Amino acid sequence: MFKNLSERLTHSLKSVTGQATLTESNIKDTLREVRMALLEADVALPVVKDFVEAVKARAVGSEVAKALNPGQQFLKIVQEELIHVMGDANESLDLRQQPPAVVMMAGLQGAGKTTSAAKLAKYLIEREKKKVMVVSADVYRPAAIKQLETLAEQVGAEFFPSSIEQKPIDIVNAAKAQAKTAYVDVLIVDTAGRLAIDQDMMDEIAALNAAVTPVETLFVVDAMTGQDAANTAKAFSDALPLTGVILTKADGDARGGAALSVRHITGKPIKFIGMGEKVDALEPFHPDRIASRILDMGDILSLIEEVERKVDKEKAEKIAKKLKKGGKGFDLEDFRDQLQQMKNMGGVGGLLEKLPGAGNMAQLQQAGFNDKMFVRMEAIINSMTPMERRFPDKITGSRKRRIAAGSGTDIPEVNRLLKQFKQMQKMMKKMKGKGGMAKMMRGMPGGFPPGGFGGGGMPF
Repeated sequence: MFKNLSERLTHSLKSVTGQATLTESNIKDTLREVRMALLEADVALPVVKDFVEAVKARAVGSEVAKALNPGQQFLKIVQEELIHVMGDANESLDLRQQPPAVVMMAGLQGAGKTTSAAKLAKYLIEREKKKVMVVSADVYRPAAIKQLETLAEQVGAEFFPSSIEQKPIDIVNAAKAQAKTAYVDVLIVDTAGRLAIDQDMMDEIAALNAAVTPVETLFVVDAMTGQDAANTAKAFSDALPLTGVILTKADGDARGGAALSVRHITGKPIKFIGMGEKVDALEPFHPDRIASRILDMGDILSLIEEVERKVDKEKAEKIAKKLKKGGKGFDLEDFRDQLQQMKNMGGVGGLLEKLPGAGNMAQLQQAGFNDKMFVRMEAIINSMTPMERRFPDKITGSRKRRIAAGSGTDIPEVNRLLKQFKQMQKMMKKMKGKGGMAKMMRGMPGGFPPGGFGGGGMPF
């Protein structure tokens, strides 16, 4: 996400952040590069113009001139203006009304409305502790109704059945009545989409919106459509009383233009951002955290929240106790647990993009430090017997051949994994006792991790 924009912006800002003094000349050159970076990221032209003007007005003023470090102050201005253009702060759903609070999803076909309805239901159930019901008012696609039913079961939401013979308004009114009887807190309504904006579609959804009076009307838009996402959002905003936007498929958008354009053009906040296909891949949109990611400063707060939610506390404590004992009892099953925990965190890519300086870590993935490597390692461990996982030293030549065949790998890969595991055990022994962490770091050839990436080091 934002890979291209991040690379271009950080490169253009490097030339100015090290300057002891800033002149109108070097600011002008940097701003020209920033402008090009934003345009290449498919940010809407009016947004680019306003952004550059705002940065320039602050940069040539006393704010930078009086700063102890003008270069760093300029970077701070760019960061603050990025935050401002995306909405200043996260705006959560306003569900303060007598239940059920109705949340309506609107958008073009293929934008991800149905999936987003399920993701939002899961978010509200797990993080807001709400009782949620979902209903499909898409009477044009029977598959959409069935899809929502399947997803509802998957995320633990109640599903209100509907059919293509019914009218959308009748479906939603019946769902509201049922939700009230069942003491449901939030009713999420999935509406019909079209392949393009047309007046009939807008009239129908406007009539539905007026009839059911939702507390939130969310526009669901595909981030990969770039500048078109902002234009489509504007058309929906003119037809409906939108309260916010859900930006989907942002993990596949290397440019980031939609995130920077939608708020500015529609005046509506981006409330959530979809970061993958899984039903838990929905995050509240925090402009400050996104701006930090764009400027390659990482997003530690989101990483901490993700760890809190997704890491298995019992397994983590078990491994921590073994680490304190110098790795005594640490076996390949524990190693596999670590691989699975990392997969739950969104894999290597999901973790790296939240770390400061992630833009400089591209070489790690090029060196084979990626999710495919973890999948293969896990497959190798799964092909072992419980005894082999507990006592890796007993894995001889014939056992290696069987493990390689069972995991779809080869013997050198099995040997590599066993070597990595032994290196981990050696490191753990160094961690035991006073100053263990420092001793472990000193013992790492070539820095972190031992042996370098792709050179037989531990995966994390």
